[in-house]
Amino acid sequence: MRILIVGTAFPLRGGIAHAIALLADALRKRGHWVHVLTFSRQYPKLLFPGKSQDEVSKPAGMSSIEQLPNEQVIDTINPFSWIRAGRIAASYKPDIIVFKYWMPFFAPAYGVMARVAKRLTRKQGHECKIAFIVDNVIPHEKRPGDMMLTKFAFGAVDSYVVQSDSVERELLQVVPGARFVKVLHPVFENFGKRMDRAEARAALGIPETVGAGVGAHHAVPVILFFGYIRKYKGLDILLRAMTAMLANLPELRLVVAGEFYGDEAEYRALIKELRIPEENLILATDYIANDEVAKYFSAANAVVLPYRDATQSGIVLIAYNFDTPAIVTDVGGLAEVVPDGVSGLIVPEATPEAVAEKVIQFFEQGLEAKLMAGVAEQKKKYSWDVFAQGIESLYQPIS
Repeated sequence: MRILIVGTAFPLRGGIAHAIALLADALRKRGHWVHVLTFSRQYPKLLFPGKSQDEVSKPAGMSSIEQLPNEQVIDTINPFSWIRAGRIAASYKPDIIVFKYWMPFFAPAYGVMARVAKRLTRKQGHECKIAFIVDNVIPHEKRPGDMMLTKFAFGAVDSYVVQSDSVERELLQVVPGARFVKVLHPVFENFGKRMDRAEARAALGIPETVGAGVGAHHAVPVILFFGYIRKYKGLDILLRAMTAMLANLPELRLVVAGEFYGDEAEYRALIKELRIPEENLILATDYIANDEVAKYFSAANAVVLPYRDATQSGIVLIAYNFDTPAIVTDVGGLAEVVPDGVSGLIVPEATPEAVAEKVIQFFEQGLEAKLMAGVAEQKKKYSWDVFAQGIESLYQPIS
């Protein structure tokens, strides 16, 4: 089958780019012709909250990613480029064009491109299917006109991939009777193997143990908040939970690793207001290069996702790569990927009190070893080969 993938891809950075690279690799291994079309301009600088949109290093374990033939043809604010991209897509005579969709900002470009490609391939006597991998139907950060834009893009779609029950429900609200397949988001395997914990902590300046005197040493508990810092991800909730957590776990270290996509001053003022000691908070608030990711997850006992809103989360699938348990709020599809008491803990509500209670439970009950074993079993279900089969099924009748 000839498969064209459209979305963020190398040399652009981020989890979506990693996912597209891994999907393309899995499809090629299954014998398909695969080509990737990506953005010449993904976001205008005025609308981009981060410091850079370009990748700064190769993902560990994926040395061939730079050789992927990713074609940068889509300018999200130039409608003429959408038409041109549709023509380019049609020129490859694909059997299916798979768009990675996660927010309405891309809906106009995707909608025009899909319609142009379908019309031109039909003229060529070759019918191509349009599929959307839908990360979110309803965006986390809502704006006026979102649903109108989403419906425009979805008007060109033949079938969908959803990755959680919550996204399935949202899709069927917007497109009743939508043709879709549900497959779980695979583990991000491109960041290498788990490091030795002592080595990882030394690299971050975190002691392995604390205490004085013979037999008085005990392990330092470490939790990780990882990824872009946005309001819906609830870092402020986690920071407010630190007071209760430190009262019970005075040696606790919270590592915050990821770039601010919001008002950095607001978070720093909160840290000051809460009087969180410097030694208990490690801030690595730049974009984390791919070859640096392993040390953060390897150093942590658990990753914490105090999200106010979610569908699924790539952070959990990175954590699973390193056998790191996750403590997550019960929003969106997070509880689907983190069975409570199996590979992590579910926080019943996104409040500082509830988050603190579960983190304290994790350490006081010594749950890490049990949950790590659970992660090792759980992640077997999250395969790129199975995901690739889901893409293949979109070209076949779904029973």
